[in-house]
Amino acid sequence: VQVQASGGGLVQAGGSLRLSCAASGFTFTSYNMGWFRQAPGKEREFIATIGWPADNTSYARSAKGRFTISRDSASDTVYLQIHKLAPEDTAAYYCAAGGRGYNIIRYSLAGTYDYWGQGTQVTVSS
Repeated sequence: VQVQASGGGLVQAGGSLRLSCAASGFTFTSYNMGWFRQAPGKEREFIATIGWPADNTSYARSAKGRFTISRDSASDTVYLQIHKLAPEDTAAYYCAAGGRGYNIIRYSLAGTYDYWGQGTQVTVSS
């Protein structure tokens, strides 16, 4: 089983970024996928989750409006589009896969997920 995030980098404030997460080793459509982030010295923070069908999504209140989660079953990839990046978005971004069957709200909890990637670093300069 592998969940691998990519697409991070150094961007200027106000810019956009699309993170990707490639999944393998499990049935992609049988799992909810989520994005979290962790800034230095802070706890891991939920951003968004997406179930199947892919219109079943849930976002952290702080993420609504600037973050969009999506998934592509043809390539077993989940994406996180981020707009209007700000320095406070600087963090390591992680994707995770959690078994389906729970209320989507439960997927805001890190403990609901079974598999985690190593994360991709996003650094936003002011």
